[in-house]
Amino acid sequence: MPSGHSIKWILIFIVAVMVVAFTGCSKKDEAITTVRIAHFPNVTHAQALVAREMRAFEEKLGPDFTVKYFVFNAGPSEIEAFFAGELDLGYIGPVPAVNGNIKSDGDIVILAGATNAGAIMVVSKNSDIQSISDLQNKKIAIPQIGNTQHLSLLSLLSENNLSDTTKGGNVEVVPVSNPDIKTLLENGGIDAAYVPEPWGSRLVHEIGARILLDEKEVFRNGEYSTALLIGRKDFVEAHPDIVKKVLEAHYEMTLYLENNSETAKTMLNAQIKALTGQELSIDVIDSVFERLYFSYDPISESVMDFMNISKDEGFIDKTTTKEKLFMFDILNTILEEKNLPIVE
Repeated sequence: MPSGHSIKWILIFIVAVMVVAFTGCSKKDEAITTVRIAHFPNVTHAQALVAREMRAFEEKLGPDFTVKYFVFNAGPSEIEAFFAGELDLGYIGPVPAVNGNIKSDGDIVILAGATNAGAIMVVSKNSDIQSISDLQNKKIAIPQIGNTQHLSLLSLLSENNLSDTTKGGNVEVVPVSNPDIKTLLENGGIDAAYVPEPWGSRLVHEIGARILLDEKEVFRNGEYSTALLIGRKDFVEAHPDIVKKVLEAHYEMTLYLENNSETAKTMLNAQIKALTGQELSIDVIDSVFERLYFSYDPISESVMDFMNISKDEGFIDKTTTKEKLFMFDILNTILEEKNLPIVE
């Protein structure tokens, strides 16, 4: 019969084996029943809105899963929710996606594109501004300091030998919430505005604003990301099968938006009204679909450009690599299964 000392060591060994067995289990074995997805109530996050309307994610994941949606109005607050472990996947702009990746040391990763382009520069209908050079000594509004429109505007100004007043130049760049831009532009409080859709089309159709630069003229000839699908790297690695199903639905929603635009517009408007209490006019949503491009390709080089501009302008203190920022393995598996070119 083992001595008390022997029994003690046997028990310690058994506990150690149990601990190793428990911790050695891959996170892939952890069962989950809820997938938490974030998005904005905005046309730039169209795949999420149409998917909600069609229950596309729920259908793809099956009856054993629940999809819980979280709605945000700003990228930083969504990223904070990711940091707090409250989200698994989400739609967001490229700038907060990059910031989230850097601040999390690579735990927030870009999985796919969602929408590209879709931002325009407008001036009031009676403005004498005819070109970028005319912005000297003028005041131009952007939705938020350090966001996608702000960074591409700074690049545009630099290309035209202009700069904002904070850099010693004579173009005043001011952050204004999208709803307030309409009032200021109409009343002469600002001279121009660089805004994403649907706000650009709303300014044109509701107050007669004139387009100074369309979506192909403001940045990279229109080849730039506006919204992305991101995820927590640990979630993606732990549940690749779940993420693949979500990405399959995302891919299908992208095609649906391209090939069924009239029905998609109705679905988008239904979700926007449900989430915000207001819907877009037919003229506005038609214009949006002319300027906003739906794509699962995030145009990675444009995202890297945003990151470098952000670093140059002092909004972030370091950059990262494409390998650490993007995680295309699952998306590319889907594309290869369909004999389509992969994204890089």
